[in-house]
Amino acid sequence: MFTKNQSKLIKSLHDKKGRKESDLFLVEGEKSSVELLNSDFEIEYAIFTEYFYNKYSEIIEKGITNYNIVSQEEIEKNGTLESNDSALIVAKQKETSIPILKEEEIILALDEIKDPGNLGTIIRIADWYGIKNIVASENTTDFYNPKTISASKGSFTRINVFYTNLEEYLPKTKLPILGAFLGGSDVHTFEFPKSGMLLMGNESNGINKDLENIITEKITIPSYGEAESLNVAIATAVILDNWKK
Repeated sequence: MFTKNQSKLIKSLHDKKGRKESDLFLVEGEKSSVELLNSDFEIEYAIFTEYFYNKYSEIIEKGITNYNIVSQEEIEKNGTLESNDSALIVAKQKETSIPILKEEEIILALDEIKDPGNLGTIIRIADWYGIKNIVASENTTDFYNPKTISASKGSFTRINVFYTNLEEYLPKTKLPILGAFLGGSDVHTFEFPKSGMLLMGNESNGINKDLENIITEKITIPSYGEAESLNVAIATAVILDNWKK
């Protein structure tokens, strides 16, 4: 039976304070829930619709003992998504680790990304291009925000996101650090290094001025039209695509 205390716990995870105090987070929807069930994250509790349970009962029974079957209305009432006909899962957060660069590896660095949807999309893009590690400034939005998890479409299970002071961390890496700017070397003709770090800046203000002197090379995506700028997640994808070529 789904209890008031379980409902209270789930709703507390909508907020950063609740997630920090409990070291738990929320995963919602079919795609993200299936990815979670197939990952090594530890699951605390879950509620499923009958539809979802019948479709994935074999996976569920392998990894979860503490769950309830409820109505779609109950899931939507307790979650953050407007529409969710599948699942809502409470899982334990993982400790992240400082990334160690491997041969021919690219690491993403994010400076003050504020929108959780952008962060989730960047995580998904990183997963697509085989990026395993993201280093984020301490004022970048929370990895475990439900909107971040949802936007990542399950890629959060495969990407390590480490939060730190970038001013202190970046100089210690001894890697080529490429920074995305409105002016810089053209990404279509720039000779990218085999390994290095790509620094992407805040949605409105770009890369913090205090980090500019740390950057090895400023790069830019040339514009062929009249748009003022690109969304940070789209810009990340364009640059990584050119780097991977």
